[in-house]
Amino acid sequence: MPKTLCVMSTNIRFANPHDRDNDWPNRKEFLASLIKREAPALLGTQEGREPQLRELQGLIPQLVLIDGHRDWIEERMYPCIFVDTKRFNVLESGDIWLSETPTIPGSKSFDSAFPRLCTFVNILEKSSGLKFTYANCHLDHVEEATRIEQAKVLCQELKKIISSDTPLILSGDFNTSPNGPVRKIIESNMRDLFDPWINQELPEETSFHKFDGVDPDGMATRIDWILHQAPFKDKEIYLVKDNLNGLYPSDHYFVVSHLDY
Repeated sequence: MPKTLCVMSTNIRFANPHDRDNDWPNRKEFLASLIKREAPALLGTQEGREPQLRELQGLIPQLVLIDGHRDWIEERMYPCIFVDTKRFNVLESGDIWLSETPTIPGSKSFDSAFPRLCTFVNILEKSSGLKFTYANCHLDHVEEATRIEQAKVLCQELKKIISSDTPLILSGDFNTSPNGPVRKIIESNMRDLFDPWINQELPEETSFHKFDGVDPDGMATRIDWILHQAPFKDKEIYLVKDNLNGLYPSDHYFVVSHLDY
């Protein structure tokens, strides 16, 4: 009988008073309620500074924010990982800054608008003894050339972390189409990294919508991905598109993947 792992990835949008009705205080409870409904065992978030992420942790106590490796920089926004620690032991965690100096917190290169990074956990499933790596990242939102260089650093550093027999799950806001050069770089560097969306031949959809549920460019660009290696097999993947009387939990749809193994 196969087991199933639910992985969720979402850009939660940083707390920004200029968003007015869509600012964090107005949507945080709704966002947390959708996370609780989907019940992921692994949650990857993008954006958010420490106070916002601590607040989210308080709203979803069934998951634990993994940040013991990190000295938070006040002005920085972080991709984060939340884990069901009843099911998994976290063996190691860390941050990879997507720059020419990936071990230096807050570093940026390649004309990136902001410092960008990937966070990772090496984890052990208590019941089965399965070990795997979950990594969650956020790439630059401006230039494709920047994202290409960041993707190279991402792969280079993940290879140092992952042993040959340890599978990888990779999620994030890649800020680019899954059919472009960033994806090709990742696929050429990471063995057999599958996209459930493509495996299941689903029509492409937009995952970023500016708080109104509408594709902003008409291109159906899915910039939020969840990728995986064997032994994980995709069971289903979908976007969470709920709104509450026109209020969306974020300016991105959540991506949810159910993986059998």
